[in-house]
Order: sequence, then structure tokens, then C-alpha cells
Amino acid sequence: MEEKTNAKQGKSRQDYILPVSIVAAALIIGVALVYNAGKQGSPAKNPSPNEGSQKEQPLGIGSAINVKPVSAADHIFGDPNAPVKIVEFSDLECPFCKQFHQTMRSAMALYEGKVAWIFRNFPLPQLHSKAPKEAQAAECAAKLGGNDAFWQYIDTVFEITPSNNGLDGSELPKIAQKIGINVNDFNTCLSGDYGKDTIQAQSEDAVNSGAQGTPYSVVIAPDGSKSTINGAMPLEQVKSAIDAALQKAK
Repeated sequence: MEEKTNAKQGKSRQDYILPVSIVAAALIIGVALVYNAGKQGSPAKNPSPNEGSQKEQPLGIGSAINVKPVSAADHIFGDPNAPVKIVEFSDLECPFCKQFHQTMRSAMALYEGKVAWIFRNFPLPQLHSKAPKEAQAAECAAKLGGNDAFWQYIDTVFEITPSNNGLDGSELPKIAQKIGINVNDFNTCLSGDYGKDTIQAQSEDAVNSGAQGTPYSVVIAPDGSKSTINGAMPLEQVKSAIDAALQKAK
């Protein structure tokens, strides 16, 4: 009798423990899934220095060898006849592009006369819905103020934007006025379609050249050979890419 009662009690404990164990395991797995999803899905508001790039989605297969030749129609900083040319594809609301812009400024100061920096627009609207309009604003600045105005405009955008769609659109004409462009002319330009074809062509050039995110840069050596800088690489790596290119004489 005693043995039978104990067996029943043991069975009752087993019947109770089993569902409790299942529930506990499910809770542990659920918490782990939520934690991992949060790590993968949460965007970094303040990206760590020199990390990565921003990607819209896989954009197809391209190659740096397909990059369009540098021409007088490009936005060029530095000597257009410099032996090394760096073609950067950039998004004005990308935090990594903002960071890399300063890196390139430092590189240009170190390699004055040896490197030409070419800026081509590659806004990623699925990530940054404001980026196409900002790219158009920069093109309007170039139309109304020339090449120097273009560079002053994007310098100021990168300086004041919090990135990731953080720049108030009302700042665009204020930037134009700050750099000496007639605001009425600027607003008229921005309200139309000016620059959109150029931005589209530059974006297609980016994809054909192998870009899958921003910033993406193609380094063109004196002999015409090409290498790439993927993402916001630190200054030392940019210097290494430039030094390697400089060694390739025509």
C-alpha cells in the first residue's frame, strides 16, 4: 500500500515537473530570440569609428573596372590632373559617409597635388528618404555657384546633419544662403527636376562599379588600374590604398 501511494505521488510530481520544464525552456528560447533580433535589427544611432557602411539591399554584381571615366562634368576636389583619383559614391544622410568625408579631407591635405577626389551621389532612399532631395540640393548649388559651391554645400550638410534622416529640410536653402547662393534661385531649382537625371546616372554608375552600400570608393592609379575602399575605412587604410596606387606609374 505504501509503495503504491509513493508511486502515485512520484507520477504526480513528474506530471507537474514536465509541463513546467517545457514552459521554462520556451521562455528561455523566446528571450534569446528577442535579444538576438534586437541586436541584428536595431540601427546604431552613433556608429563606432571606422565601422562598415550602410546598405539598402544587395544591388547586383558590378566591378570597379566599370566605373565611368572622370570628366569635367564631375565634382572634383583637388587637381583634376593628379596622378591618383578617388571616386567616392556617397549618401548625404549616411552616418558612415559623414565620418568618411572627414577622413577624405585629412587624406587630401596629406596628398595635396597627388590625389583628386571625385564625389558622385548615391542616395539610398529606402534607408534615407531625405537623401535624394539633399543630393538634388547639392546639384543645384553646383549649378548656381559652380564646383566650389558644391563642395561647400556638401561640407556644410555633413557638418550639421545628425544623419539617418535627421536633417530638417528647411535647412537646405539656409545652407545655400550661407555659402552665397541666391535663395530664390536655389528654391526654384530645388522645386524642379534639376539634377535628378545626374543623380540617377551616378547611382547606376555606383551599382555597375560594385557598390552595395555607402560610402564606396574606387581608387584609380596612374596606370589606370583600379582598387576599392569599401565603407568608412580609417585614414591609415586610405593612405595605404593611395600609396599603393602612386607606385603604379603609367
